[in-house]
Amino acid sequence: MTIRDLHGHSLSGANAAAAEHFDAACALLRCYRGDPLAAAMAALEQAPRMTMAHVLVAYLNLLGTEPAGLAAARDAQARAAMLPADEREALHVRAAGCLAQGRWHEAGRVLEDLSIRYPHDLLALQVGHQVDFFTGRSRMLRDRIARAESHWHEGMPGHHAVLAMLAFGLEETADYARAERLGRRSVELEPHDGWGWHAVAHVLEMQGRRSEGIAWLRRDSAHWSEGSFFAVHNWWHLALFHLGLDQLDEVFTLLDERVLGTASPVVLDMIDASALLWRLQLRGVPVGERWQALATRWAAASEGSAYAFNDFHAMLAFVGADRMADARRLLEAQREALQQAGDNAAFLRDVGHPATLAIHDFALGRHAEAARRLREVRPVAHRFGGSHAQRDLIDLTLIEATRRGGDAGLADALQRERAFVRRG
Repeated sequence: MTIRDLHGHSLSGANAAAAEHFDAACALLRCYRGDPLAAAMAALEQAPRMTMAHVLVAYLNLLGTEPAGLAAARDAQARAAMLPADEREALHVRAAGCLAQGRWHEAGRVLEDLSIRYPHDLLALQVGHQVDFFTGRSRMLRDRIARAESHWHEGMPGHHAVLAMLAFGLEETADYARAERLGRRSVELEPHDGWGWHAVAHVLEMQGRRSEGIAWLRRDSAHWSEGSFFAVHNWWHLALFHLGLDQLDEVFTLLDERVLGTASPVVLDMIDASALLWRLQLRGVPVGERWQALATRWAAASEGSAYAFNDFHAMLAFVGADRMADARRLLEAQREALQQAGDNAAFLRDVGHPATLAIHDFALGRHAEAARRLREVRPVAHRFGGSHAQRDLIDLTLIEATRRGGDAGLADALQRERAFVRRG
């Protein structure tokens, strides 16, 4: 008897119990909550030769951009590659292999083809969506999901996730009205869908609707935060809304209790902590010793340069904590990575290395040089990943660097530009 997943796709090497654990893992991943890796491992305990369970383990170890997860991901992908696979599964195995070797763009194309042939493969859509996010491909964040959307309808398991991903893609392509509508609908269908909450938060951030953003995220924070490994990022969004309204007491409460105070060693959480502390520092708001522990965590997680976007945020922590030896070590690691294979070399060359150098320059008081570097990378900043809201840090730093560097005309022009864009 052929064992199939929740959406009717065959699962080579699976039995009924393993398929149940696999579907549970995918459902958790769709909402960014619980422990999908544990559920995937439970599937393998039931069926050690289940190809897609090995693939899922590989994906879960790759999509956090954690250097420590790379060995486990490569092992899982290698195991999957030795097992039977149908056409769909073989494409997943290939995509996971590309990711494990740092070939992000190729992985995205493989998953693109997979989704065209199998539009109900929600794992392929979700992993592809994340690849588009990490490579800064705003249009594909929308188009990958838009191509599959008409194959889905309400009542299908996971339909909420399709809406949430499409909402985020629409937001990143500035289609704010449709993005907000679909994001809110995804949350209506599944209140625990952290990506749906996140998509609407991005809409409200990009439109400067800060009071509405606070109301949105505080409306039912338990649904998007409890048991969620995406909670820190949404708390970060809430802190940004409060920061935009100069409500610093609320910002520091969220920073200390929800963003920084968790002492999370997860890279994506550390990115949010660095970004929030740097925004405060650019405003001249004292942050005390908060940089120190964060920089220690970054030092443990950034021995080399695996992903340029992470490096940029590690540098914020190193200079914030005045750990200039670590800052120099990171720059040297980037220079070495520029000579290596994989897409990170391009991420570094186009944006990551000059942007990280700019932060180093800024910290040393070389504000004009920092501004020059940031001005050059700003038009192509999407090439090293992240969202518009995250990359806004480049704009904010550029404005402050021009001000401190004495270029009052450019600083004023950038501020006027920012005010116009945020008015919508």
